[in-house]
Amino acid sequence: MFDICIIGGGIVGLATAYQISKKHPKLKLAVLEKETSLAKHQTGHNSGVLHTGIYYKPGSLKAMNCRNGKQAMEQFCQEQGIDHELCGKIIVALNDEEVPRMKNIYQRGQENGVNCKIISREEMLEIEPRVAGVQAIHVPECGIVNYKQVCLRLGEIIQEKEENKIFLGHQVTKIRNLTTSLVVETDKQQIECKHLINCGGLHSDKLTKLGGQKPPAKIIPFKGEYFELKKNAKHLCKNLIYPVPDPAFPFLGVHFTRMIDGTVECGPNAILAFGREAYGKFDLNLKDLLESITYPGFQKMAIKHWKMGWGEMWRSYNKGAFVKALRRLIPEIEASHLVSAPAGIRAQAVSPRGALVDDFLIEDNNRVINVCNAPSPAATASLNIGSTIMAQLEARI
Repeated sequence: MFDICIIGGGIVGLATAYQISKKHPKLKLAVLEKETSLAKHQTGHNSGVLHTGIYYKPGSLKAMNCRNGKQAMEQFCQEQGIDHELCGKIIVALNDEEVPRMKNIYQRGQENGVNCKIISREEMLEIEPRVAGVQAIHVPECGIVNYKQVCLRLGEIIQEKEENKIFLGHQVTKIRNLTTSLVVETDKQQIECKHLINCGGLHSDKLTKLGGQKPPAKIIPFKGEYFELKKNAKHLCKNLIYPVPDPAFPFLGVHFTRMIDGTVECGPNAILAFGREAYGKFDLNLKDLLESITYPGFQKMAIKHWKMGWGEMWRSYNKGAFVKALRRLIPEIEASHLVSAPAGIRAQAVSPRGALVDDFLIEDNNRVINVCNAPSPAATASLNIGSTIMAQLEARI
């Protein structure tokens, strides 16, 4: 019997277990992860950016959790000796038409308390000498980190208390509600708990359903494909270069990211993944794909964004088109500078009406808390998301 069982060994699940264990050390915790190691999916495939909260609507869960979570993550990395760096980034207006949108982002940043300023083209070239554009927002407090390293350390700390357990290779198959507890059945054993937290990421909607609740939205997996700059082209990007995003779409557009290991990633595009874990270009999970394309919410979304979706697909199968998109930010980029890098898959909740759920979505249902939508900046915000979930539990425990 555990006091709390958490499904999901990604950064949100582990950060939640860490925060609960830290404040309530007498509680007995279990973390269930279907893979044989931690952080195998979204956490292990993301770009490793410490986001500042500049993009998010003031007062939203994303904005509040990102700001507080970034500070908590920096402090955790400093205390635990985890690789991280506040290297700064620029958000570039490529032409005069993009300047009003850029200024709107700057205003959001000011309202959210982000250290940022608008800089001229001359100032921009001092930071990133190869970049195109007319103006930019400089965000010096933006950073990079190794989130997989964060997860491994969180796992170690959680298990320093002997009563806490992390069960790897345990896929949840059934959840049963008893009178005073829950039984979580896995393909290895049954685990009983008083409270359950679903941090299942790409499978969070299915786990919500297993727990007896109707998911408020369906997870549609979007794949982001990347290239990496070869050594002879790394000088083209010093740190982080982002475009001004399209406000009609929840993705940030192709950008350049220096990783904590010194490599520079270019991308991503955003295409429908042919399975919740279909990372390869030709990977296919037919059941997952049929669930996505027959979902009315996806169909409505596809009709609304078909033109952009077609452009993303075209870039996926045409390297020249991908290079053309990258050249908008750095004109000197050539196809010969790029080598394929591992793809990632984002769990994006889509409502039945076809709306992309933009904010974090955490639902509290009796003895179960479901994290129904936690896309970027969830990794940055994870420690604060964990505190938020813990606060919801405290009224019961």
